[in-house]
Amino acid sequence: MTPTAAPPAPTLWQAFRFWLKLGCISFGGPAGQIAIMHQELVERRRWISERRFLHALNYCMLLPGPEAQQLATYIGWLLHRTRGGIIAGGLFVLPSLLLLVLLSWLYMAFGQQPLVAGLFYGIKPAVTAIVLQAAHRIGTRALRNGWLWGIAGAAFVAIFVLQLPFPLIVAGAALAGYAGGRFLPQAFTAGGGHGAAQASYGAAVIDDDTAPPPHAQFRWNRLALVAGWGALLWLAPMALLLATVGWQHTYTQMAWFFTKAAMLTFGGAYAVLPYVYQGAVVQYGWLSATQMIDGLALGETTPGPLIMVVAFVGFVGGYGQAPFGAALLPLAGAVAAVLVTWFTFLPSFVFILAGGPLVEATRDDISFTAPLTGITAAVVGVILNLALFFAYHVLWPAGFGGAPDWVAALIGVGAAVALLRYKQKVPRVIAACAVAGLLFKLLVPAL
Repeated sequence: MTPTAAPPAPTLWQAFRFWLKLGCISFGGPAGQIAIMHQELVERRRWISERRFLHALNYCMLLPGPEAQQLATYIGWLLHRTRGGIIAGGLFVLPSLLLLVLLSWLYMAFGQQPLVAGLFYGIKPAVTAIVLQAAHRIGTRALRNGWLWGIAGAAFVAIFVLQLPFPLIVAGAALAGYAGGRFLPQAFTAGGGHGAAQASYGAAVIDDDTAPPPHAQFRWNRLALVAGWGALLWLAPMALLLATVGWQHTYTQMAWFFTKAAMLTFGGAYAVLPYVYQGAVVQYGWLSATQMIDGLALGETTPGPLIMVVAFVGFVGGYGQAPFGAALLPLAGAVAAVLVTWFTFLPSFVFILAGGPLVEATRDDISFTAPLTGITAAVVGVILNLALFFAYHVLWPAGFGGAPDWVAALIGVGAAVALLRYKQKVPRVIAACAVAGLLFKLLVPAL
């Protein structure tokens, strides 16, 4: 029997405990994290109705940044104002950050040990298959017609052949989407994101007909206040870095680079990874291509948003640059990890807390949504380039002049079949490939 009375509104402490639990169990990438929130918040606890949940999710899909973390921030904000949003979004990230700092230290300290090296030998080709699966998954949802396929193809050529910077590709795709919205609106109309509500689980604290609370109604003075606080929280640590270590220091460059990265994550973490590897691997040399692949594997197997791989990038970069000397390498890495996490996630909080009501009011305006449709299409081509980049480094570790690694290729093909054909979960595939790599490395000396 469907309940007719709404449950009592949760206290801030009850919400705190739930968001902390979510941050510790949010495995499975955005889809898995959103499914957990739906089951807990819509079906079980009934803190928010199905329709309002999907409405919030579709809004977060329009923003740059990790949609699952933003959705948690949004619902926390609706329930308990700004402090609720900060608690929800912060606890979604904090457990993952602490775990990744620990794993990054273990990786840097013991990554060359035979056991760890064998595990990562099998994980690397699995990561290549995972990125390929991401291109397929996003492509099947986003490339609904020939025009969008054309944008995806042009983006692939731009980054793979012409080696254009990722921000320029995003700008070009947005311009193409805007023009498409003007002259071919039927081809660039958003597909509804995650659709309409299909089920009712009873009356909710925030129900379909619940009026938006006062703090969720758009006001210019509130927008200016939150945006001002956001700017201050960005400027203060940046000014401190400039005053203490200067513009050219690794920490300052990381802060600036990941601020830009945070503005380009349309389409989820996989969309920004090409930009991260262009900067962190090619431009700055904070880590190697192989380490980047290993970091993505760690990000796939830990709770929290996948974009938390930036914490690994920061840790390895800080560890390698050794700004505090050889005796304090773990501290240097941990400071860098916290720094890049701050500058990566701060914009997401500002987007939700300041711009939520404004952006939500324009959710059906094609002049706003069509450029995002174009960007999402371009993301598919960019992610395909990332998969080829990873495949090259995994399958030809000595370069095209050397022999291919046929065992890695076999593991990668097996992972791709498991993901694409049999729809296996990512952690299960990574675990199986890690065991396969370890067994091969243990048996090689005997062959």
